[in-house]
Amino acid sequence: MAKKIVGLVKLALPGGKATPAPPVGPALGQHGANIVMFCKEYNARTADKVGLVIPAEILIYEDRSFSFVLKTPPASILIAKAAGIQKGSDKPNLRPVGSISKSQLQEIATLKLQDLNTKDLNKAISIISGTARSMGIDVD
Repeated sequence: MAKKIVGLVKLALPGGKATPAPPVGPALGQHGANIVMFCKEYNARTADKVGLVIPAEILIYEDRSFSFVLKTPPASILIAKAAGIQKGSDKPNLRPVGSISKSQLQEIATLKLQDLNTKDLNKAISIISGTARSMGIDVD
C-alpha cells in the first residue's frame, strides 16, 4: 500500500549548500520531517551544481519520511549566468544590461524543456527568449 502524503513543500535552495536554518527548517519542521537528513541528501545530490539555485519539490509522508525531486535551475539564473551579469535591468525596454547568443538561448531552452509546459523546442526557445527580454537581455 502506498504511503499517505501529508505535505508538499517547494523550496529553491543553493546547490550543495542547504542548511537547517530558514527556509528549510520551518518548511519541513511543520510537517515533522527530518530536516538534517533532507539537507544531507540535498547537498549530496546537488554537489556538482554549486553556485546555481536548484528547486526541489519535497513530498512528506504520514510516517514523517520524505522524498524529493530536483528541478532545473530557474531560467532567469541560467540567462544571467550566460550573459555574465548579476541581475536583470530595472527598466528592461529602456536599458539593456547584456546579451546572449541564439546558441546559448537554445542550450538553456533544451535544459529547461523538461520543466516547461511544452515539449516543442521552438516553443521552449520562445518562452526563454521572453524571459530574457523581460530581464533586459538582448538575444543576438
